[in-house]
Amino acid sequence: MPRWSRRHHPGRSLLGLPLLGALALTFTALTPLTGLTPPASFTAAPAGTSATPDRLPVVTPTPQRMTAAGRALSVPDRVRLVVGEGADAAGLDVIRKALASAGARTIDEVALDGVALGEVTIGAGESARTPARAGGGRGPGLTVVVGSIGDGPVARALRTAGGSVPDTLAAEGYSLATTAGDRRTGSTAVLAGNDADGVYYAAQTFRQLVTPARRTIAAVSITDHPLMALRGSIEGFYGAPWSHADRLDQLAFYGAVKANTYIYAPKDDEYLRESWRDAYPADRLAALRELIERATTHHVDFTYAISPGLSICYSDPDDVRALESKLASLYAQGGRSFYVALDDISYTSWNCDADRAKYGAPGRAAAGQAQADLLNAVQRDFIGTHAGAQPLQMVPTEYSDMADSPYKKVLREQLDPQVVVQWTGNDVVPPSISVADARAASTVWGRKVFLWDNYPVNDYGQTTGRLLMAPYDRREAGLHEELSGIVLNPMNQAAASKVALFGGASFAWNDQDYDAGRTWRAAAGHLSGGDPATTRALLAFFDTQHLAPTFGPENWQPQAPALRAALDEFRAVWATGSAQERRAALGELAARARELADAPERIREGVADQGFLRETAPWLTALDLWGDSLDATVEGLREQLGGGSGEACFAEAAELARRAAAIRTIPGTTRPQGTIKVADGVLDTFIREAPGLRG
Repeated sequence: MPRWSRRHHPGRSLLGLPLLGALALTFTALTPLTGLTPPASFTAAPAGTSATPDRLPVVTPTPQRMTAAGRALSVPDRVRLVVGEGADAAGLDVIRKALASAGARTIDEVALDGVALGEVTIGAGESARTPARAGGGRGPGLTVVVGSIGDGPVARALRTAGGSVPDTLAAEGYSLATTAGDRRTGSTAVLAGNDADGVYYAAQTFRQLVTPARRTIAAVSITDHPLMALRGSIEGFYGAPWSHADRLDQLAFYGAVKANTYIYAPKDDEYLRESWRDAYPADRLAALRELIERATTHHVDFTYAISPGLSICYSDPDDVRALESKLASLYAQGGRSFYVALDDISYTSWNCDADRAKYGAPGRAAAGQAQADLLNAVQRDFIGTHAGAQPLQMVPTEYSDMADSPYKKVLREQLDPQVVVQWTGNDVVPPSISVADARAASTVWGRKVFLWDNYPVNDYGQTTGRLLMAPYDRREAGLHEELSGIVLNPMNQAAASKVALFGGASFAWNDQDYDAGRTWRAAAGHLSGGDPATTRALLAFFDTQHLAPTFGPENWQPQAPALRAALDEFRAVWATGSAQERRAALGELAARARELADAPERIREGVADQGFLRETAPWLTALDLWGDSLDATVEGLREQLGGGSGEACFAEAAELARRAAAIRTIPGTTRPQGTIKVADGVLDTFIREAPGLRG
């Protein structure tokens, strides 16, 4: 709660409008920065909005093709769910929850061959078993068909519902059609996947078509598939690794946003870096097995990364066997995707005399040769001999530019072409990545590169005290032509990283139609559970955490652009406007101050993700104080406008700002500990300068 009562009156009007209306106005002020208008409404489905026949719902990632198909489908009390091949428990659970959110109380499940699978009743009490049927309760009947598009009955149902069966079926793709019927024919929704992943992703799209408040499903026809094969995250930061609970939560989240890759590479897991030769203790291995199983459930590849470069003797057969043995221990737990990380090591010295004897003096070319030998051996002798193992992935020692070198030349010419090579862009933390950059990198490495994007990672000095919550942006459309995929390196704060990860997954799925602002708002909707007031509060909070630095003095995302625009507009009116215009500007600024001060309480009440609330706690506390400080500043300016000094109000504002600026990060989390930053350079500057503003 805000720490003052003289000006803070939840529920009262602002500028003569009800509180919700004032919040809507301040949210609208965010939109010029993205060039889009806010959604008309948010639903309980994480990223969806309601749809009318002439307006498509918001689905993220944006489908490759989506067309409207008439009036929305009503969801009755009882629904028939016809289950074909390829539909798994996780996907069916997504469908059931979506239907239940729209009012379906009973779901009769029937196998595609007509065998009754059972009846699921939503809510308290048990219902009697009855023959499977559609409809009942309110409105026309509804049948949902889910399965493989390769099954004739599913494909026929899809065509009948107005969907498309493509001539070429892309991996992980799906087709979906929803059409409203009458009381005689009933309504139909068909979810047809090109493979098991596609069936699951069709379910994730279906839930976004549901508007629970209206008990409807948008009528659409969708044909969709990802443009990049690899999409997700790499836990590759320094500092406190994510907890086991964090990782389990993240894997479920990746499935929801159609990300399919999680690379386990925390720098502070000693068993994959400093002590890479040592076997995991039984409890640690069991935890990794649980992660692999959770990943598989949500159609995510758990990729285990090992980092032997600090101590490996490349020419020692025992070290090569030790590395393969470590990978084999993860294969035994169900892992099928593996990675050798050779980043953040030196090639100015060897770890053993045998490497000098075999490869000569240390240097770029010698390091390239030693690494090529190691990686080729792992690809040939481990990956090639273990059923189901995917091509080996690696990150090289030179990972952040496009310039050729003796090191890259050796790997380009000698590295097995199956091995996937990662690249961080045109810098360690690139301000932008163009298609030309990726093409140059793919040329120098002799294969499509796999982007390790160092955003929103906050383990370096320039990020001290920051959450990085700007939209995923400034990556050029068309990158799918030159990249094999994208994974983002997230923050130590796992749940707070979802804002950027939401955008990264959407971009990698469909970079051609990616809209950073729309996806940013959808991420807020996901965290808010679709509640409009909480969504607006989150967007106001995100704006105060918008700055994204690089390793140098350049910032590739500005701090608090929406707030800065509002304050700049106020300054302009205050300097040249009439008394009446200044009073109106003060009213608008007071609404902005209350939006900031009220946002933490709204977020705490409206966000169900306890990890997000725990991780952002000091930032929310600081934002509360900064909002109060801005409000006191407004009072001081109002007194000045009336002929007073405003001195007491400005003193109060300064004290609140001092307290806010003294709040520190949570010990033991982000590696650079420090004071919390909230709209720094924007809000603090205005509050400091306000007493001297003159009209």
